Amino acid sequence: MGHTATARAGSGGLTATEHRLANGLRVVLSEDRLTPVAAVCLWYDVGSRHEIEGRTGLAHLFEHLMFQGSAQVPGNGHFELVQGAGGSLNGTTSFERTNYFETMPAHQLELALWLEADRMGSLLDALDDESMENQRDVVKNERRQRYDNVPYGTAFEKLTALAYPEGHPYHHTPIGSMADLDAATLEDARNFFRTYYAPNNAVLSVVGDIDPEQTLSWIEKYFGSIPTHDGKQPPRDGSLPEIIGEQLREVVEEEVPARALMAAYRLPHDGTREADAADLALTVLGGGESSRLHNRLVRRDRTAVAAGFGLLRLAGAPSLGWLDVKTSAGVEVPDIEAAVDEELARFAAEGPTAEEMERAQAQLEREWLDRLGTVAGRADELCRYAVLFGDPQLALTAVKRVLDVTADEVQAVAKARLRPDNRAVLVYEPVAGADAGNAEDNDDAEGADQ
Repeated sequence: MGHTATARAGSGGLTATEHRLANGLRVVLSEDRLTPVAAVCLWYDVGSRHEIEGRTGLAHLFEHLMFQGSAQVPGNGHFELVQGAGGSLNGTTSFERTNYFETMPAHQLELALWLEADRMGSLLDALDDESMENQRDVVKNERRQRYDNVPYGTAFEKLTALAYPEGHPYHHTPIGSMADLDAATLEDARNFFRTYYAPNNAVLSVVGDIDPEQTLSWIEKYFGSIPTHDGKQPPRDGSLPEIIGEQLREVVEEEVPARALMAAYRLPHDGTREADAADLALTVLGGGESSRLHNRLVRRDRTAVAAGFGLLRLAGAPSLGWLDVKTSAGVEVPDIEAAVDEELARFAAEGPTAEEMERAQAQLEREWLDRLGTVAGRADELCRYAVLFGDPQLALTAVKRVLDVTADEVQAVAKARLRPDNRAVLVYEPVAGADAGNAEDNDDAEGADQ
């Protein structure tokens, strides 16, 4: 085992150390004796952007297969053992990664490490047609329940397909299509595992009430013998021009409770100062009940029942600024759109006030503290920065970079990017007979475990 980094102080005294096993597995440890719990988080550098045409949804399907049993833990044993030990667990899939995580009583840490190592090293021994068909049906049912059969459920999928052109690695969302889920074979799943579920394509973080030396010893014991795999191809290029160059638009007539205006703006890549500036801009404009759009549309004009604007951060492609407005009864979408454009133009011309900057920075700082304030949240952030940006230490100083952004930078990114020729627009119109007066906000756009 090689030690490639020493502890460096992070914000609030948080520290992390990085280590690397001979087989390429990166390990990040952060000791925190505040409560007797420990979090284990494992990120694999694979998401829907790695999929090929005709096999969309395979990354998410495989996330489910990872809970179907391994060589020494058959069936539902992973859940049973963790929950029986007083822990919690789950996994999620995104465009850019798949993650698995457990939070355990500190004295049960070894169990969680053994379980993760067993399925990393031996899942293929248990993967068969029965488990494949079982989880295929689970994922298809998830798609029906969370996307196809709920109001506005396919909005994120539709807007993503508009915002990223055909053939782009982010054109499709992680849930995949029904046809592709049906087409996936057992051999597809086995090849996927061999390619991506290797120690040299993963980062393991452990945070909490741990003995670092003992933890490293367990990690070496259980993960050290898992062979590396060098067959992974890099994801397809996700770069695009900064501006779409036109307004892309689709009108959807469905049984929804209210008219809605949704839009996706092409914004800077995650990990850049410009992305932090964009995050602040969207927070001022649509981040909560003190935001400009909420004050204008919901409080003052009363033309909307909900108005939000947030940033979907992406490292391998332009990020998306996600606008979501649900109209009040009888209000037409063009009226909402005109008001939104007026507020965006005013913001681009004037920029944020000092009070708005202070409030937005405090809001993002609080969100950062909330993530790092739990052992599970900190473990996830350490993995995120290690996988996407190569340095887990960046997780501990992320808020400082947000607080360093100036009002001029926030105004500049809004002026350059929040414009009509740089957005994909989705308009929902209720079909005849649908109740357009009782809107409910649907915040599941990003679909954490798509």
